[in-house]
Order: sequence, then C-alpha cells, then structure tokens
Amino acid sequence: MSRIGKKPIFIPDDVQIKIINDEISIKGNLGILKEKVSKEIKLRLSENKLFILRSEETKKVKSLHGLYRVLIKNMIIGVTMGFKKELELVGIGYKASYKNDILDLNLGFSHSIMMQLPKEIIVNINIEKGKNPIIILKSCNKQLLGIIAAKIRSLRKPEPYKGKGVRYLGEEVRRKAGKSA
Repeated sequence: MSRIGKKPIFIPDDVQIKIINDEISIKGNLGILKEKVSKEIKLRLSENKLFILRSEETKKVKSLHGLYRVLIKNMIIGVTMGFKKELELVGIGYKASYKNDILDLNLGFSHSIMMQLPKEIIVNINIEKGKNPIIILKSCNKQLLGIIAAKIRSLRKPEPYKGKGVRYLGEEVRRKAGKSA
C-alpha cells in the first residue's frame, strides 16, 4: 500500500485543475503544466482536494500510484512558487553569458560551448569580482529544470584533484591527493 499515494493533494485557491480523459492540466500564476496519466490511475477532484486512486492492486499499479501523486504535487508547487537550481563555475577563466535563449559557456576548452535553452527556463548569471560565476536557472517544470541543469553540469564535471568544473551550488567535491614526490 502506497502511503504517499493515499494522501490527498490540497489545491491552493489560485490554481485551476482540468482533468480530461487521461490528461491533467494545472494552471497557476507562473504557467500551465500538463501530464498524461496512466490508464490504471484515476483522478478524483472534490472541492480543494485531489485524490489519486488506483484500479487494481498489482505491484506496477502500486508504484505508479505514489509516482503520479508526487508528479502532480510537484506540478502544483511549480505553477505557484516555481523551482530554482544554481550552478557554480569553478576554474580560472570559466565564464558564462546568456542572450536570446542561448547560453554561452567558456569552460577551459579551446572553443566556447553554446547551448540553446527552452523558453520555459529563466536564466540569470551572477558575476562578482573575486568569486566564481553562478548560473541561476528557474522554471515551473521541475523535470525540465533538472534535465537542463544536469546537461550543463555534464559539460565539465568537477574533477577530484583541483576541484575545477561545473557544480551545483553547495555541492561538496571529494578531493584526492596528487602525486607524492
């Protein structure tokens, strides 16, 4: 029995939910998100609560029960408050700039990396003298935000000897000792 799936989702007043066939659409002040729901999962809306129900008691349906509850809860949080990820560029000469939905990164390669970002992602870059540049990504879609942040991080993962690379803000990188003479 999924403990998470049994809990109802409370819907704030400024959020509108439409359920059509197997698709749920959630509209808030930050945007609109849609998700297709599996046929084994049923959604029931009553006043300001959303209940996720399952049609049968198989292992697959039980796992989907908790999954869809968490996905829908994240969609509601996304359209009301939004999500944010912060990436830090650690290394000499590492720079970032953003213009016309294109993120331009200089990560120590012989060329700069240009990356087209979706319109749903809002990008801010903090550059302070004496500190590492920080890329701030904001979106109402948590899944898309995580994918984009992971893609940017994968361009130059933090290496364990000097600690250079792209890392999440506050991420600890285990350092290794270099050669001993």
